[in-house]
Amino acid sequence: MIEIKNLSKNYDDKKALVDLNLTVESGKIFGLLGHNGAGKSTTIKSLVSIHKPNSGSIKINGMELSQHRSEIKKMITYVPDTPDVFLQLTASEYWNLVAKAYDLNDEDILPLRKKLVELFHMENRQNEVMSNFSHGIRQKAVLIASLLSDPAIWVLDEPFQGLDPQAVFDLKQLMKVQANKGKTVLFSTHDLQMAQTLCDDLAILKSGELIYEGSMTNLRKQYNNESLEKIYLQLTDSDDSKLFNEIEGEVNA
Repeated sequence: MIEIKNLSKNYDDKKALVDLNLTVESGKIFGLLGHNGAGKSTTIKSLVSIHKPNSGSIKINGMELSQHRSEIKKMITYVPDTPDVFLQLTASEYWNLVAKAYDLNDEDILPLRKKLVELFHMENRQNEVMSNFSHGIRQKAVLIASLLSDPAIWVLDEPFQGLDPQAVFDLKQLMKVQANKGKTVLFSTHDLQMAQTLCDDLAILKSGELIYEGSMTNLRKQYNNESLEKIYLQLTDSDDSKLFNEIEGEVNA
C-alpha cells in the first residue's frame, strides 16, 4: 500500500503539488490522470525518490520513505515516460545490470526473463545496442527490466506511448496479472479510454491539486454513467464545446 499525505513540491516559484493526499491499495490498478503540468510525473518521481518533496510524507507498507529509502527502493520498479536509458548497452546487458541492482542471480530471473522476451517479441533484438532501437522497442526493453524482480509496487509513467497495438494489449494484461497477485500497480496516462477500461481506482489532478480520488465505479455512478472523457472534462473545466461552436461559426461565415 502507498500512503501519500500532504505532499507538496515546488520548482522555484511554481507549485507542482499542493498538499496531495492519496492512498493506493495493493491488488489494484491505480491511474493518475491530468493535463500536462497537473503534477502526475512529480507525484511519481517523488514516489520513486527522483524528486525530494518540500513537505509531506510517503509511506510504503507503513514505512516512511525518507527513513527507509534503500529498503523501499528494492520493492519498487519504475518505467519512466521516456525509455532513453543506458543506450550504450545491449538489451541483454541492460537486463543483467538491473538484475544486479536488485541482487538477483541469473538463475533467479532466467525463466521469467525468457517468457517476457518472448511475450514482447525481443528474441532477435536482445543482443542489439539499445541506441539502435525505436522508441517502442526501447519501451519494451524497459518494461522487461521493470518486471524481472517481480516488484511489490510497479510504477509506470505514460507507459503506452510508442507501443504497437499488440504490445499495448500485452502490457495491459501484465498489469492485471500483477494486480491479481496482490501487487500495487500505479500508472499515469492521458488516455482516458485506457483509464476507464483498466483502472480500479484513480486520481485526477489539476494544477498540482487533487480534484478526485476513488473508484472508477463510484465516479461514473456520480455522473450517471457518463464516459470518463466527459466526466474528466467537467471536473477539470476543460469542455471547449462553446469555443468549437464559435470556430465553426467563423469558418462558415
